Amino acid sequence: MNTPRSEFLKTLAARGFLHQCTDPAALDERLSAGPVAAYIGFDATADSLHVGSLVQIMALRWLQKCGHKPVVLIGGGTTQIGDPSFRDASRPLLDGEQIARNAAGLKQVFSRYLTFGDGPTDAVMVDNSEWLDPLRYLPFLREFGSHFTINRMLSFDSVRQRLEREQPLTLLEFNYMVLQAFDFLELSRRHGCVLQMGGSDQWGNIVNGIELARRIDQRQLFGLTTPLLTTSAGAKMGKTAGGAVWLNAERLGPYEFWQFWRNTEDDDVGRFLRLFTELPLDEVQRLSQLKGAEINEAKQILATEATRLAHGDEAAREAADTARRAFEGGENAKGLPSVALPRSELDAGVSVAQLFVLAGLSASRSEVRRLVLNSGARLNGEVVQDADCHVTAADLTDGSLKLTAGRKRHVLVHVSD
Repeated sequence: MNTPRSEFLKTLAARGFLHQCTDPAALDERLSAGPVAAYIGFDATADSLHVGSLVQIMALRWLQKCGHKPVVLIGGGTTQIGDPSFRDASRPLLDGEQIARNAAGLKQVFSRYLTFGDGPTDAVMVDNSEWLDPLRYLPFLREFGSHFTINRMLSFDSVRQRLEREQPLTLLEFNYMVLQAFDFLELSRRHGCVLQMGGSDQWGNIVNGIELARRIDQRQLFGLTTPLLTTSAGAKMGKTAGGAVWLNAERLGPYEFWQFWRNTEDDDVGRFLRLFTELPLDEVQRLSQLKGAEINEAKQILATEATRLAHGDEAAREAADTARRAFEGGENAKGLPSVALPRSELDAGVSVAQLFVLAGLSASRSEVRRLVLNSGARLNGEVVQDADCHVTAADLTDGSLKLTAGRKRHVLVHVSD
């Protein structure tokens, strides 16, 4: 793409969001002419999104900040099928009640990042069950089925790779790409959407919608994808040894969220500052050039800014203060993530290795032993010498134990009667 004129595409290009785009020049012209409605779809497979979806959420946020209208599409209808893209197995099928609960949780996430309302650039949230649930199968096939060829559908990477691995692809899942294309057509009719955005794995589905609208309504629609992110170590964004890094505080507290970003690899700091914060790019450039121990300043700023967007200013300040007290003061800082241990289990005998596994700081006792061998495990600030040594009531401080793995991860174990 040549240097764009529209503020939105300029921002996406400068901050690393752009991967693929259909007719970039025409889209740039459309964005420069006035407010544009654009959407991204999110299936309600859980009651929260995790940071693997954060690139898409930030793209919608920048869309709104640049004077355009974000449309958040909740897949209440398509969740009943499940997106098969680049998966080895079918998703578990959820019932209507589960989907409704999950959709309510997703609304909490977006309320942090977008401003909703009735204005020309206010975000709106819609559910595709509104038009998918009433569909009659035979009339739908007759009107739209002829616009999709099996030959072309089989050529998409998401389908081809599944078949090459000899993993089954059901007829139910095969319909998903048709319904997603229909979503784009309906959103262009109902909400004036002219742009669909998504991860690069959604390229084929997005192009299907553009083609369908051109054939049926003679509309010109556009597609834009963002790169699928992995860390510099090759790990998938949104997953850690302790599980998914959720965006809802009920799933993952602000302090633990802050810690995830604080633990960013040095090589990822600059890229993540561009994508996951709103810091000016000259400041991002300054922070990206820090080396050695100074890079920790950039990591703390990344953690605080990302937490501020997800959980608010106060939660971000508290998380940063909690981390500072834990690192500098060594005390049992209020606000650390915690787990409960019944006193009966403590009295019966529990080892340090068991506690670290209980706290989610290690996946197994053998992993704890390796941590201990490398002097990376601490109990109440003291280096643990033996992973199998037993903890007693004498080790308690105000009814709790402070566990530390490495220098950055802390958990309080509260002992309850």
